[in-house]
Amino acid sequence: MSTIHWTDNDTPRSARWHSESAAPLPRRTVVADDRMKADDAYRQACEGTALLWQGDFHNARQLLRAMGHRVDRKPPGPGTSPSESFHLHRRGSGHRARVLGKLLVLLDEDYTLGLRRAPDVRQACREAYGPATGPTAVSLRELLGVIGAHQWRRRGVEVPALGARIHPHYGVFAPVRGEYVDLVARTPLPPAARHGLTTSTAFDLGTGTGVLAAVLAHRGIRRVVATDISPRALACAGENVHRLALSDRIEVSSDPGLYPEGRAHLVVCNPPWLPARPTGPVEQGVYDPDGTMLHGFLTGLSAHLRPGGEGWLVLSDLAEHLGLRTRQQLLDAIGAAGLHVVGRSDTRPRHPRAKDTSDPLHAARSAETTSLWRLAPAP
Repeated sequence: MSTIHWTDNDTPRSARWHSESAAPLPRRTVVADDRMKADDAYRQACEGTALLWQGDFHNARQLLRAMGHRVDRKPPGPGTSPSESFHLHRRGSGHRARVLGKLLVLLDEDYTLGLRRAPDVRQACREAYGPATGPTAVSLRELLGVIGAHQWRRRGVEVPALGARIHPHYGVFAPVRGEYVDLVARTPLPPAARHGLTTSTAFDLGTGTGVLAAVLAHRGIRRVVATDISPRALACAGENVHRLALSDRIEVSSDPGLYPEGRAHLVVCNPPWLPARPTGPVEQGVYDPDGTMLHGFLTGLSAHLRPGGEGWLVLSDLAEHLGLRTRQQLLDAIGAAGLHVVGRSDTRPRHPRAKDTSDPLHAARSAETTSLWRLAPAP
């Protein structure tokens, strides 16, 4: 367990250090309050000094925004290729996160945030971090994410394909991009599943919130096994399944492998879309450095399909537009796994970033297509 140390009125203090993005322990920590100027805070943060805030909570948020404005004054320049632009953008995002992550707050041993005008964050922190284990220092930026996740969890995300809400947990990717859910909801089921709905089985690999498993059960699949390697995702999916009264149809499995035991008429996988390194728990739903989950799904599919079954790969081509993967590499991986493409359904993104011309990756995002690839063992 890492411990952060600082001095308060000549008294040595310490607390547990926690960072969901695995940020290293600050080299130096000083106390800061409402007298701190944004330029001074920004300079010290860039030098690696952490600022433990003891002033007003809303002033801390304003300071964080002011530091962000100073980081954004020097955005990364465009690259000579889409892939270089992407890596420069990721590097700039990492620098921004490191600088803003230097503004810290102290949570008491029961997760109370003892700042003036601070909200009650105890429940949000228990949901994200589990039981409290003593005074803990976290970045304000991370804590704001924890608070936001608590609000998402309480309100839920409306999923038209279900006519219900899915409630994401902290660290679990929320189904805010509904186009991939709609693809799974409207693509015709394989004959092997459609002709035997009362006995049909489907696997949902990397279930996350459990939204796709719920869609499959909603479509009539009798038994759905939902897997994930994340304990947070398993807890989230289990809660959503119970909330939707689908516990008799969906089994949330903690099997350590990607696939559960047995075979299914339908295997659905929505792997991370971009081969890049994630910097935090939520990003694990988007970035996978070596495409490990994608290739694991492809290589294991034939051995886990029943006769006449299909595998549904839900994948964006954003990586292709960014120069991180080619279409031919994807087709080669499908062929190398002994599979062939039965069909494909496409849709265009509806999220606001696809139309944001100020986004440095706008050209790639505006050309993005999300596809559901229907795969089966090669004849």
